[in-house]
Parts: sequence; structure tokens; C-alpha cells
Amino acid sequence: MGIFSEAPIQMDSNDPPLQTSFEALLCNTQTFSEARTAAVQECELPVIDLGILSHGSPDEVRQCKRDIALAASEWGFFQIMNHRVGGDLLSRMISEQVKAFRQPFEKKSKESLSDFPIESYRWGTPTATSLHQFSWSEAYHVPLSETSRVGDTNNMLRTTMEEYARVVSEIAWVLVEALVEDLGGDVSYFETNCTSKTCYLRLNRYPLCPLSSGGVFGLTPHTDSDFMTIVYQDHVGGLQLKKDGRWVTVKPNLDALVVNIGDLFEAWSNGLYKSVEHCVVANPNTERFSIAYFFCPSYDSVIESCTKPTIYRKFSFREFREKVQEDVKKTGTKVGLRRFLA
Repeated sequence: MGIFSEAPIQMDSNDPPLQTSFEALLCNTQTFSEARTAAVQECELPVIDLGILSHGSPDEVRQCKRDIALAASEWGFFQIMNHRVGGDLLSRMISEQVKAFRQPFEKKSKESLSDFPIESYRWGTPTATSLHQFSWSEAYHVPLSETSRVGDTNNMLRTTMEEYARVVSEIAWVLVEALVEDLGGDVSYFETNCTSKTCYLRLNRYPLCPLSSGGVFGLTPHTDSDFMTIVYQDHVGGLQLKKDGRWVTVKPNLDALVVNIGDLFEAWSNGLYKSVEHCVVANPNTERFSIAYFFCPSYDSVIESCTKPTIYRKFSFREFREKVQEDVKKTGTKVGLRRFLA
């Protein structure tokens, strides 16, 4: 039997042609190693109760901020509870997300038919040169500066996305202030360079993957090219991260949001806060949904370490993105911060 089962699960007619692209890569590369299987163990990330920052005693508030900084430095990932994203808002956001992905592929992929701005819809990995660079997923990647153009035929989609982005943006600022304060930094840098117009919202769908066993990524291993990412993931699971050199699976928690540090925060913190490699593993039985908020600066913002001597040289966000895109185009893989070592 090959890597596809004898009776493969049928893809939905609204799905992008992921299997066709995958099989083309399989023919080109001739071999496919399935050594990349499920992580050795499931882990529970550090949990931060954000409610303490609003209702705790001064000592409790200080400890909560310290816990945020410790999680960012020891794990690069943590979960937040009592995060202010209400159940009703999450339900509406998920409902609108599912409806957006249930549209015919032709409508999703054509600008003139889509409810999303130009070039928002993405699927697979156009730059993939091997199977291990291929992502079994589809997504809408929307700059918050463009949300007013979302949903020409669906006002509920636009208003729900804007409400969700506004609430998560407030959470991001609470976390950023705690992380900057712990290092004695100046939050005005972030206030000047990171605005509601420079951040992004990404709606993800990972279709079920009709393979006989593991080995296919829903999202290939990477680090995030931002300061911070805040993710809501459903019950399906599949998010994995590298901890102490080993891949571990993050146990889903429907009451929590997952936060991870991006490359820019690692550079700004002079390597104290960790941008950790992570991925999503495709599921052979069911689809998975997630919503990611990316806290980013303007393209012309200069990222410089807050302490000396520096691990990384200073660089603009534009330069960083251009280097990442150049590396991905040439090799199919992001190099990232290693390009900017001092």
C-alpha cells in the first residue's frame, strides 16, 4: 500500500486542490519519509490568569506579570485564561469563519467573487520544493487595515472580525506592557510602531488529510515573523512546538487562548524571550479551525535590542520580511533571525 489509503477519504468539493498538489510533489521527489509522526508526548502550557491583572492585589499583579515574562523566556508559549473574549463572540467568529471556508473554491480563490480583500486567500504552499515544505491547509490572511473591505455581501462577517480583532488587540497590549515592563523597556516604542493598522488576523482551516498515517503538516515548522501571536484553536488539536529539542503536542483548552513569542520580540529582548519553532500536524479524520492574531509593527519600524551587548544587529521590519521571502523563494525554508546575528 502507498502513502494514500486504498479507499482515501473524499475531499469536499469546496476544498482547495491540496491532494493534487501533494501528489505532484510526491511524483517529483519520488520518495516521502513518514518519520515525522505525532509528538512523543502531550504537554500543558503554562497558564496565566489575566483576570488577576484587573482584580488581584498589588502583589498578585506583580507575580502575574512575572509569570508572563517567565513563560515567554522559558517556553516562548503560554495559555491565557479569563481573557475577555466572550463565548458569544467566539461562537459568532467561528460560525462566520466556517461559512467563509464552506464557499466554493472558485469563489474563495477569485478576487472578484471573494468576500475578502485582494490576495487574502491562501492554500497549500506555492513555494514548496519537497513534501516536508507543503502545508495541508487554507487560510484568509487579512491586514486589520483592510477589514472594512471584508464581507461586501456579508456584513456580519466584517463586523464580527472587527469586534474580535479589537478585543484581542486589547489583550495583546496587556501582554506587551507586562513583557516590556519586566525588562525595564519603554512601551512608547510599541505605541509608536504597532497600531491597529499594522496587525493581522488569519483565519485557518486544516482539511482532513487522507493519508494512511502521519507525516503531513497542516502548517510546516516555522517561527512567527512578528512580536507576538494570539491564537484560538478548536478541540481537534494538532499544534506542536519544540521544547528542549523535542516536539511536543499542545493539549487543546477551549477556555484559553494560546500566546507565542515572535521573532521580533526575541530580537528586541536580546534573546530573553524565545521565538519557538512550531507546526500543525494534519489530521486524517477531521478538519481543524483556528484564528490567529499577529501583533506587528509598521514595515519601516526598526527593531533593536533593548540591552547591550546585542545578539542581533538592528534591522527594519521591511528588511526582515524581504529576507524571509527571499530565503523561502530560494530554498522553500525560512532562515529568520539567524540572518541578523550581530
